[in-house]
Amino acid sequence: MSGQRRLRILVAKPGLDGHDRGARVIARAFRDAGFEVVYTGCHQTPEQIVNTAIQEDVDMIGLSILSGAHTYSFPRVMELLKEQNAEDIVVVGGGIFPLEDIPWLKSVGIKEIFKPGARLQDISDWVKTNVKPRQAMVA
Repeated sequence: MSGQRRLRILVAKPGLDGHDRGARVIARAFRDAGFEVVYTGCHQTPEQIVNTAIQEDVDMIGLSILSGAHTYSFPRVMELLKEQNAEDIVVVGGGIFPLEDIPWLKSVGIKEIFKPGARLQDISDWVKTNVKPRQAMVA
């Protein structure tokens, strides 16, 4: 036993966006890369996403969006994580939105944005390099 648990990743679709093919593809890629994956399905509020992330003790949240609501939902997730003292959960994003929004999204705490066409292997490699298991919660 290595003493280190597998990374736990929450894949979430915030807002009214019902196009979940990309989220399902990345969830499967993460599973195939050896990560534990929790997929919330479509139409999740930022509050639901953060509550699930905390309950499931995830190390990373992957947000997927196509609806254009990234300017609300991504920063709201970051605010809620801060309110819940869970800022150590890494948050990444992907989907389709204006590329000029990427610097702003990173400035609010999103660690990485994966653009359309990003290779699944490259995304998994980024996670393996940049995300570490969170510290065990003290009861």
